[in-house]
Amino acid sequence: MAKDSGGGSDRMSFAAFAGHKYLNLETFKKSGHGVKTPLWFAADPASDLASDAARLYAYTTGDSGKVKRIRNNGSVRIAPCDMRGNLLGEWVDAQAEIVTGREAAYGDRLLNKKYVPWKQLLNFFASFRRRERIGFVLRPVGNEASKKSQ
Repeated sequence: MAKDSGGGSDRMSFAAFAGHKYLNLETFKKSGHGVKTPLWFAADPASDLASDAARLYAYTTGDSGKVKRIRNNGSVRIAPCDMRGNLLGEWVDAQAEIVTGREAAYGDRLLNKKYVPWKQLLNFFASFRRRERIGFVLRPVGNEASKKSQ
């Protein structure tokens, strides 16, 4: 688990992501080499970011390397960042899971609300490319109980 930079807790929550527009997602290849990518994300307002029930939603194209790496290994690291991926906070261990159906639609609604009007413009232009888009949820590590209750 990630270490608190103040040396207090050996666990960091997702509270550091409040007020940020981007997160840096590090997924891992089969070789163990990490690949970092800045992404838009939206927090689930129904859960406290400081709790084990916290959930962050993001999306990407279905043929991206991120999707392949998450399917192979859902253990990821995330950190608040700017649009270029420059870190604005500490890395936090997380578990990524591809979502479909109602949960994917819920995450997409949260992203649409947070990134008005940019997300709607991207959705419009993406409709012409007809590329599958995949939603995924990020949960704090050790969050198996809240995952099963969804």
